[in-house]
Amino acid sequence: MSVISVSVDRVRAFATAGESATLEFKKSTAEKDRACRSLCAFANGRGGRVLFGVTPAGKVVGQTVTDRTLEELAQEFQGFEPPMFPVVERVSVEDGREVLVLTAPRAARVPVAFRGVAYERVLNTTRTMPRETYQRLLLEEMHATERWENQPAGGWHVSRLDRRELVLTLEESIRRGRVDDPGTREPLEILRGLGLLVDGDEVSRAAVVLFCAEDGPLPDFPQLLLKVARFKGTTRDEFLDNRQFHGNAFALMRRAERFLIDSLPVASRIVPGRMEREDTPLLPVEALREALANAFVHRDYSVGGGSVSVALYDDRLEIISIGDLHFGLTPEALFREHESKPWNPMIARTFYRRGIIETWGRGTLKIARLMQERGLEPPAVVVRQGAVVITFVLPALVKTPEKAETPQKTPQKTPQKTPDAIVDLLRQRPELSLAEVAVILGKSESAIKRAVRSLRESGRLVRIGPDKGGHWQVIE
Repeated sequence: MSVISVSVDRVRAFATAGESATLEFKKSTAEKDRACRSLCAFANGRGGRVLFGVTPAGKVVGQTVTDRTLEELAQEFQGFEPPMFPVVERVSVEDGREVLVLTAPRAARVPVAFRGVAYERVLNTTRTMPRETYQRLLLEEMHATERWENQPAGGWHVSRLDRRELVLTLEESIRRGRVDDPGTREPLEILRGLGLLVDGDEVSRAAVVLFCAEDGPLPDFPQLLLKVARFKGTTRDEFLDNRQFHGNAFALMRRAERFLIDSLPVASRIVPGRMEREDTPLLPVEALREALANAFVHRDYSVGGGSVSVALYDDRLEIISIGDLHFGLTPEALFREHESKPWNPMIARTFYRRGIIETWGRGTLKIARLMQERGLEPPAVVVRQGAVVITFVLPALVKTPEKAETPQKTPQKTPQKTPDAIVDLLRQRPELSLAEVAVILGKSESAIKRAVRSLRESGRLVRIGPDKGGHWQVIE
């Protein structure tokens, strides 16, 4: 226990400020039990101070402090678990009386309990921590070493994984310079290079999430589930479409994208001088893809009945992932500069290496920027009933000739020629079909097919494998 002398001016400044989320007053150490509860709450939150010798009204009265006083405080501190030793500062005020300032920073290991009970601070009140908060903090404390994703997958053999998805991930990671070429395409060595083996050569649960074969997750991993639905109107009373899929995260993400491409309304315009209509999805495709990637990367896979859900209504789109926001992150903080703290770092790292996400906590900021560039409001993020929900409001559907379109509010870049745009897109996403390319680029499928035929004839683009299950390779 540290003992440091400070000036009385500091104490008077504390007293003038009044009790708050990080400051509490006690008239004397006779209230040391209640004071330790508040110190426990401060340690579980942002940290804080307790002042002995200041009344709740903020009057500095001081008290007589002896060696026995400090010994009793030290004995009281034995009730903290894990052990915690607040800093004690003695401040002389008047007539030989002193104020004791006890400071507790946020604990390195939370949750902290006092005599077996954990406490939290709400405004200027200390209260018993709810069970849900305690369990969340405990999970976050264990997160560095004991997570669902970094445990063995229960005897799963590498033969049950999708070899094509493994090879595609490795080659894309090499192309982006995010892994070194191991010189082999053997699945076990690919997993080793991606850091997805545990306990020697055991397949991790993260590897199953990322690479299980389409029919592989059941019955061991029922939570590797995607639910998509199109509702009539603005409630869940009537389905227009309702499907469920099991599989690895990459395959499920492609299915979710396909559902949105097929189901989202489009805004159409007739381009002057060309006898064709140009369709553009109501919402930016890249923003939707970023939101889907976040859902698959950050969801809580430990919930056996969990899933990622995509719900489309007449007025909005909801992307729902089972889980919570952790490490003090709030929905509001997601749209400000923030650090990346993925709940599933092994899964997130593989998505990053494949080029689907970045690792700088900018996913939601990118979504907001893409929406604003289209003159649309950023989506809303809420946590409800054990799930994180991101909601995109659908703009009004307008079909007009090009000359009647509302001018863009932001400066527009010089558009790419269609072949170059196709090459850039397929370089990043070689698994796309031509129909998907057409929707993303806002072109007709016939125009995309003509451009691709020209690219193949000129040797810039090669198809690897069959139409279904194969992928594109860009020749640099």
